[in-house]
Amino acid sequence: MNALTRCLETYWSSSIGKKLVVALTGLVLVLFLAGHLIGNLVVFMGPEPFNTYAYFLHHMLHGKGIWLFRIVMLGMLAAHILATIALTLQNRTARKGYECRTTIQASLSSRYMILSGLTILAFAVYHLLHFTARVGPAAGYNTLARYQTTLFGVEGEVHNAWLMVIDGFSVWYVTLFYVIAMTLLCTHLMHGVGSIFQTLGFRSKKASSLIQQVSLGYSLFIWLGFISIPLAINLFPGYFHALAQTVGH
Repeated sequence: MNALTRCLETYWSSSIGKKLVVALTGLVLVLFLAGHLIGNLVVFMGPEPFNTYAYFLHHMLHGKGIWLFRIVMLGMLAAHILATIALTLQNRTARKGYECRTTIQASLSSRYMILSGLTILAFAVYHLLHFTARVGPAAGYNTLARYQTTLFGVEGEVHNAWLMVIDGFSVWYVTLFYVIAMTLLCTHLMHGVGSIFQTLGFRSKKASSLIQQVSLGYSLFIWLGFISIPLAINLFPGYFHALAQTVGH
């Protein structure tokens, strides 16, 4: 155990080790974002499809699957942030005393990545409180009966996750905060996705332009997809009101 601990400590103390941790955890988080977005977009299909999707997630492995997944993803996020901060501090110490313009630019970029990353972390905590712990503006409608519905093929009442999303994003400042957070997330992704390719050894002079385009395209896809939900809820309430009439509450 001591040998393993020393090996891990040595690996973590090296810049290569930290970069690999940042890249691998970043890759997992990037893939999670795509899957999470696709699931969230089901909200446009109406209460029945979205609540069926939510019911499936919350009943995987008899309800243990969703908590196992949350723990893993929070662990990935924590490791990503800790490794990024540690790597940035290590780089700043190594570069101290240099006044080269490119070095200054790299330092500014690092500071921006940390700022956006910590803001995203704050948003992730708020997002979990809002829609998982049900704390915040959505709880302004907090009568349990409001968030109960039925599903075809499921006995008894289930949680109306679709309506909670609609209620939550009907609060204008929640939508504003969400759009700002998603904008920061995607500026973070534009740099981060390219860094993943570089750290894992897939970036070359020939592939650099393609990787930059992939990073930009992926970031725009994530940004437009996520902000489309709260913006549509606020701009086209009639559409969601009509969807709400398709099932009884």
